[in-house]
Amino acid sequence: MTGFLIVALVLTALAAVTDWRTGHIPNWLTLGALAIAPFAHIVYASTTLGLKGVDAVLEGTYSLVGAGVCGIVPLVVYRREAIGAGDVKLLLAVGAWLGWQVGFEAEMYSFFAAGILAPARLAYEGRLFATLRNTLVIAANPFLPKAKQRKIEPAMLTWLRFAPSIFVGTLVTAILQWKTHL
Repeated sequence: MTGFLIVALVLTALAAVTDWRTGHIPNWLTLGALAIAPFAHIVYASTTLGLKGVDAVLEGTYSLVGAGVCGIVPLVVYRREAIGAGDVKLLLAVGAWLGWQVGFEAEMYSFFAAGILAPARLAYEGRLFATLRNTLVIAANPFLPKAKQRKIEPAMLTWLRFAPSIFVGTLVTAILQWKTHL
């Protein structure tokens, strides 16, 4: 498991740096990691765990289960246009490398980290109260009659880069996993 945690940390660190600098996470990084993970699990199962044949291949399919489970929440959030597609693919890759339980733990800590880092960044930039006001308007609109709903101009919306939070969430998970298993 340690090797998979290290791969997930390197993956999320590279994605965080790239996202921070450019606002994008490259497909070669996320989809590449997602494609390699099942094969890495098969190799691990056959060499380290001593599994052969179908049992080793099943271990590789559990990697895909991890990606699927870890993709549910990000896909819902993406459909609400709250995170980007690169973030979804990154969380799928993290789930594929760490499995559904540890991957979901990393995902949960990622959202917690975003919940802490985003308001801190907005406060630093002097945009916290405007963003909170827009959030309340967006949250209240579905409950108001059409005549009373307020439109938020796209220029007033704040877009935050999520990959740094995914790195923090994966780092917290790795530390907790290593503390538990040492």
